[in-house]
Amino acid sequence: MALVGRRDRRNFGYGRQLSYAGPQALKDLFGGGHHGTVKAHSDRWQAFVRWCRSEDGPGFNDARQIDRQTLLDYAEHLRHLVERSDLAIATAQNRLSSVNRTMAALRGDQYVKVPSPSTALRKQRTAIRTTTPQGQDREHVMRIVDAFCEHQLARAAAIAQLARATGMRLREAILADLPRLRREAEQLGRINIQDGTKGGRSGASAPRWVRVDDPIRESLEYAERVSPNGSRNLLASHESYRDFLNNVVHSARDILHAHNIKGFHELRAAYACERYEQITQHLAPINGGSCYKLNRHLDQEARTQISYELGHGRIDVVSAYIGGRS
Repeated sequence: MALVGRRDRRNFGYGRQLSYAGPQALKDLFGGGHHGTVKAHSDRWQAFVRWCRSEDGPGFNDARQIDRQTLLDYAEHLRHLVERSDLAIATAQNRLSSVNRTMAALRGDQYVKVPSPSTALRKQRTAIRTTTPQGQDREHVMRIVDAFCEHQLARAAAIAQLARATGMRLREAILADLPRLRREAEQLGRINIQDGTKGGRSGASAPRWVRVDDPIRESLEYAERVSPNGSRNLLASHESYRDFLNNVVHSARDILHAHNIKGFHELRAAYACERYEQITQHLAPINGGSCYKLNRHLDQEARTQISYELGHGRIDVVSAYIGGRS
């Protein structure tokens, strides 16, 4: 979309609402392409807009009012969320980076930004896991599934099972094409995770096949069973992805926390540790395994495979799930 007006107008010519202006400027910046990137930045921009409108925020609805101090105040807000364990440091840094990118798209310059999100948050993002993933015990996960069902959150129970069995991200589990995955499981003995993937990684150019076992079959069967009528995924026909996050996932997180699980992402890490042990016949490093010392080639092979199955483009990212090489 082209500019609604000149950059000296409200929201630099991108309309009257701050929530609308940011995504439109991003679409212009990326030329209508890079849809996954635009969506990721837009979602994080909306979190910033909600803060602006909150009691703690400045009350702005015009990007021309936003200056560097506004962004530093937002960084302080995010830092408090991290310190209360309400937000992961990586998520906080990503939110700040997206606000930087969106402000640059709106303004057409780099004058209003947080130069270093990690410095502003006073924390360094670590790429190596230092704590054992929660949810490795499948019986523990099933107790959480039962708790979800008791609270009429069957679809959250499906997400938990898919994340633990397949390593899917939250978004991937919600948007998974369940009939297709079941058909692939039955006919091929493996499934290709394609829906809701990060950064637009999907299709023939980015296949992500995962070998099917009994837990995967059971998780797919359950997810199909609780999928709303007429839907191919976990969303109802009248329901948006954001509605689902607000109404289902938000409630589910309280139950996860009550059962000592920080979030659905921990189940993805538990999957990675299990896959490492299956491939190497050694415990994952974070669980006390020492495969790297005994067979570096096997350790590298396992990390490469797990990186592929999790949908990452870099092997070093796997250390955030299973631990480093030591």
